Amino acid sequence: MKRYYPHFLVTLQFGTIFAMILYAASNFSFSLSGLVLLLAGIAVGLWAIALHPKENFNIRPELKEACCLVTHGLYRYIRHPMYTSVMLMQLGVVLFRPTLAAWTMWVFLVLVLYLKAHREEKLWMTYDAAYAAYKKRTRYFIPYIL
Repeated sequence: MKRYYPHFLVTLQFGTIFAMILYAASNFSFSLSGLVLLLAGIAVGLWAIALHPKENFNIRPELKEACCLVTHGLYRYIRHPMYTSVMLMQLGVVLFRPTLAAWTMWVFLVLVLYLKAHREEKLWMTYDAAYAAYKKRTRYFIPYIL
């Protein structure tokens, strides 16, 4: 099971995102705040991708061979800006149809992203000794808060 866990988490992540988009589209209601969050999430994601070396990028919570720790830009404040990006975009989607079902899917997505981040952090702690210090001065998803 350990071998398939990263694939399982990615399947849950994208399955939830897809379900959230379909759900919102089935009874769409425009929300300016939803659009702002969606665009903010896209901006955060593009910024994070621009800072991240191609050889590091992986949608599975695994480390690639010869990866390097990124600690500048957004990564100076949060360890997982790509997950923050997904959370913001999907929070925007929730606001297009803010029902209990939509909020439940978003909370589930956040949990899945946390599990992915937690797994990555365990791997980084064994891969790079500098990660412990980096972890102490940064937050998971939200600068100075979480």
